[in-house]
Amino acid sequence: MRLLRVGDLGEERPAAFAPDGSVVDVSSVVPDYDHRTLERDSLARVAAAVAEGRLPVVDLAGTRVGPPVSRPGKVVCIGLNYRDHAAETGAAIPTEPIVFMKDPWTVVGPDDDIPIPRGSSKTDYEVELAIVIGRTARYLDGPEQAAEHIAGYAMANDVSERELQLERGGQWDKGKSCEGFNPLGPWLVTPDEFDPSNAPIRLQVNGSDRQVSNTDQLIFDVPTVVHYLSQVMVLHPGDVINTGTPGGVAMGQADPKPYLRDGDVVEAEMTGLGRMRQVFRQA
Repeated sequence: MRLLRVGDLGEERPAAFAPDGSVVDVSSVVPDYDHRTLERDSLARVAAAVAEGRLPVVDLAGTRVGPPVSRPGKVVCIGLNYRDHAAETGAAIPTEPIVFMKDPWTVVGPDDDIPIPRGSSKTDYEVELAIVIGRTARYLDGPEQAAEHIAGYAMANDVSERELQLERGGQWDKGKSCEGFNPLGPWLVTPDEFDPSNAPIRLQVNGSDRQVSNTDQLIFDVPTVVHYLSQVMVLHPGDVINTGTPGGVAMGQADPKPYLRDGDVVEAEMTGLGRMRQVFRQA
């Protein structure tokens, strides 16, 4: 099942793709996709209502698509989780997941414009597979338990300001939490319809390839990441986990590094998870 939220900023309503490819409004079934409704029983009710074929159809023409989950409790990120990305940054391959956090308010729609922070000269892109938690996870016994705690998957752009991240006190969170720095979507795809272990992933800037890879290149796979995080924090329904980005980011390129500038268009896609497009605008 593919779930999405449609509507103006702050007025999004939950929707889903019907079997015939149309989009239907499911707000009569659940109030939103959030910590209250991402567990299996609620999603089963959504699936049953969609299958009945009686829900109102949403015309996507001219309709904004928002992030597929309402304000998450937290956004947890895994750093240096592709070997080629670690290599291009000069970092050693990590022996266990590198964890940092982003402000949940950075989560925006997949096609929303993104502000380049004032004074920034090193705003960077990072396409990633995102996990959305559907059931509270604490101290899981092993990676094999992870699947039952996942509501679904989406695509994220873990936008980063590298000067703030690396040169202004060495605080990753600071360079990751600027306004709009986590586009998410366009859909939340339930685990029965998506294999996170083998999904092609691609990002372009102004039509030119920058990142081309596959999730089979993850150092720590999805079950490992969820199990690991459950040992150091409680994961709640609606929490988002960004699993890391492949090589090709601007920071890893030869000088002059192709950081994002006003008017640049970033487009990303993952097989099974759709496409997103952001225009970067100087704040």
